[in-house]
Amino acid sequence: MLTRRAMLGQVAAGGAWALGSGVAAAAIGGTATNFVIPRGACDCHVHVFGDAAQFPFAATRTYTPPSASVEQLLELQRDLQMDRVVVVQPSVYGTDNACTMDGVKRMGARARGIVVIDKSTPRTALQEMAGAGARGIRLNLNTAGVFDPNTAKQQLDSVAEQLRGLNWHVQMFVALSVISALTDYFKQYPYPVVFDHFGQPKAPDGVGQPGFANLLDLVKSGHAYVKISGAYRVSTQAPAYADATPLAQALVAANPDRIVWGTDWPHPNGASARSINEIATPFPIDDGLLLNELPKWVPDAATRKKILVDNPARLYGFEPVAG
Repeated sequence: MLTRRAMLGQVAAGGAWALGSGVAAAAIGGTATNFVIPRGACDCHVHVFGDAAQFPFAATRTYTPPSASVEQLLELQRDLQMDRVVVVQPSVYGTDNACTMDGVKRMGARARGIVVIDKSTPRTALQEMAGAGARGIRLNLNTAGVFDPNTAKQQLDSVAEQLRGLNWHVQMFVALSVISALTDYFKQYPYPVVFDHFGQPKAPDGVGQPGFANLLDLVKSGHAYVKISGAYRVSTQAPAYADATPLAQALVAANPDRIVWGTDWPHPNGASARSINEIATPFPIDDGLLLNELPKWVPDAATRKKILVDNPARLYGFEPVAG
């Protein structure tokens, strides 16, 4: 049940989240898109949060999100003119991927999944998820408080063995300092590596900040993908987060074949609640407004098609778009 503080917080968020029947429901889409979205465009980073009675949260989670259903996600897809979507396992479910994979299965060929595993995850489970649309695993290092490069390397070594033969990739929510420290390691890693949310630089510090050149090197050399997603996670300049523009432009210039885009819907914000028993109010993000930043980040329409269509198709195994 929502606490009074959570309810007031959602009302104060400027209407980005509305209340109905005692649960939080996303206001979908926001600002209308103002440029042509190519057919086959993919939102490469969303989450689904289901009914807690059906999909219980992990006891070790750091926050409790409001519901964000498949139906709401499909409405967002419609409003943003996205034809494809990648559902990423959120930290609140731990290694229980049931909710994420349920969403992928319900959306069919338009959807892919990124799951979370540990050393106890059996090979049969990985194969079953692969058959249902999973295409990679996520290491939630930032959420777990892992900022030591050696610890990160140990986890990467462990999952590399588990993923043998699956043709998956490893997605990481990881600090820029860790990426920088492991640059040489990533260049010899046996699977594609994908960094969430710009690789976690600080937008006010610009493209010259420590570690960003290493990230650009990995992208330029083709050894890493970067999601230009969740600009609000690297910037505080709401609502358009304009100081993320130079970061996005630098990443695209380094190698447009290694960039994908995502909303990070429904914008979970674990810091907004005092305890896991309180519903955490999501960030009040206008997804359409942020999508409209993409032409500023990537003025060339052919390059935007790479980022929205071609790169996701290659990375997640979607069928090529005809025509």
